[in-house]
Amino acid sequence: MPASWLLTVPLAAALLLPAVTAVIVGIRGHTGSLRRSSKLGVHGPAAEASDEAFALANRVAAPVTLAAGLVLAIGALLTIGLRLGPLPTVVLFAVAVVGGITLLVSAGSLGERAATTVPPQAGRPVGCGSCVCGSGGCAGLTRATAPRSTAPRPTAQSPRGG
Repeated sequence: MPASWLLTVPLAAALLLPAVTAVIVGIRGHTGSLRRSSKLGVHGPAAEASDEAFALANRVAAPVTLAAGLVLAIGALLTIGLRLGPLPTVVLFAVAVVGGITLLVSAGSLGERAATTVPPQAGRPVGCGSCVCGSGGCAGLTRATAPRSTAPRPTAQSPRGG
């Protein structure tokens, strides 16, 4: 007896949403149109170091991300199209989810590893790749203050009773 549409359609929809997202991220990562300010793409510490590292990380991760989208989409189509029983339908759904997540994690790991090969930008702290402090780095935003004296500061003396 095939699984009910009340089971197969929500499971297929639950696979199609991340499938479409993965395909969009894969295409945009390959073309270099992902931005660091968005939540999509590889966002590890090495990938966030610079725009160049972010673009490289997502370009390297793009084929595996597309494969994850394909696995999830095929899982959705098979969930609806095969008309299996309830238990095989749930097993098929679980296999597609595990396969898609495994590929997405692998894509992120490969992208992050590729981003570590990009040398850090000279003249700016590594953490300044995404801030708006300008070409002078965060030092341009601090106030100039008079240098501190190295002489010891006077301390309050306690009254001595005698």
